[in-house]
Amino acid sequence: MKSTYFLDAMRSQEKWRMEECINLMPSENQTSPQARALLSADFVNRYTLPINAEYAGDYMENSYRGTKITTDVELKAEEVAKEVFKSKYACVQPLSGHIAAMIAIVSTTKRGDRMCAISEQFGGYDGYGPKYIPDILGLESSMLPFDPEVWNLDSEAAAAQILKERPKLVILGASLILFPYDMGPVKEACEKVGSTLVYDGSHVMGFIAGGEFQKPLKSGADILYGSTHKSFPGPQGGIMLTDSKEMDAAIRKNLTWRVVDNVHWNRVASLGQVLLEMQKFGPAYAKQIAKNSKRLGKELKERGIPVMFEDLGFSDSHQLLMDRKELRAIYGLSINDFAVRMEKSNLIIDAVGRLGTCEITRMGMKEKHLGELADLFVEAAKGKIVKKRVKALRDQFDMDFRFR
Repeated sequence: MKSTYFLDAMRSQEKWRMEECINLMPSENQTSPQARALLSADFVNRYTLPINAEYAGDYMENSYRGTKITTDVELKAEEVAKEVFKSKYACVQPLSGHIAAMIAIVSTTKRGDRMCAISEQFGGYDGYGPKYIPDILGLESSMLPFDPEVWNLDSEAAAAQILKERPKLVILGASLILFPYDMGPVKEACEKVGSTLVYDGSHVMGFIAGGEFQKPLKSGADILYGSTHKSFPGPQGGIMLTDSKEMDAAIRKNLTWRVVDNVHWNRVASLGQVLLEMQKFGPAYAKQIAKNSKRLGKELKERGIPVMFEDLGFSDSHQLLMDRKELRAIYGLSINDFAVRMEKSNLIIDAVGRLGTCEITRMGMKEKHLGELADLFVEAAKGKIVKKRVKALRDQFDMDFRFR
């Protein structure tokens, strides 16, 4: 192997994905150059225990030296997170949304307890299924009622299930989330039986930061957590927020030497930078993502790409969902084959039928650009290679990713 292999791979990756492709993966986004620079700063070299002085005392203060700046970076990032998400408490230590979920679950349950979540059959996170996190932690689990006709939680039926099963923990949120939930009935049922209600905002954290889509903490969630690299345009990682001092204490108790050891300080610094950016650009960015989703759904549907839920406006989030059966009927392709065909023209989508508008919004696309993008989809779907046209469209947008 060449000694420069990984540097060469980096250059090839950046040229392809950042200059030649248009990305519609709903679980990816672009960070700013400033946020990316922080990922390779000296913070990446430092291995320090988190302080959490309020909970840990002097031992943690003195276990590592040379930490005065990383400590301040963590505290400042949490300050900005509280302002952006309008919460009383914030934690930026989780290394991912999955780790944030683990922290929330171990902080609110014990072995033998029951938890409820949305089934992966209806876009729920696979990790909440019986074979995964519940199995590891010795929990019983059940799936909440869901109405696939409107792709949303059946809130009244979910409340009835909570009253019957009396779970210790209820998780709302999904990997395929198109519309906000009616949280009222669920919260009322949780209060009656003493359940903790948490909201996994992994896919919609950018919306929540921008004040759009849903306000989980104001609607009754005890904890809001999620990934920081999907609709939220940050580095890969996790974040946790709450208005409850007791919940914050439980979260902190389950960090060091339980679910978290070292914190990746380059990620925390980068996240802090993006939080500052979202203070300024977040509301306009979140509004534009939703506009782009609705418009792209319309443009694709008019051209014969089978996007679902037209009668509901296609989506209120950064995601659109294609109809797999219709796709096969029209093009003779499975969704995976369709995704492979798109990639041949440098149009990047996932292989489960989701289309995401967060990154194209981040790079500056608006409604007026989406007809041309839809045309490229149709040509690529027919098997034509339209790489040059994709790049020509991509080249209309600069690379500093300032939201305009």
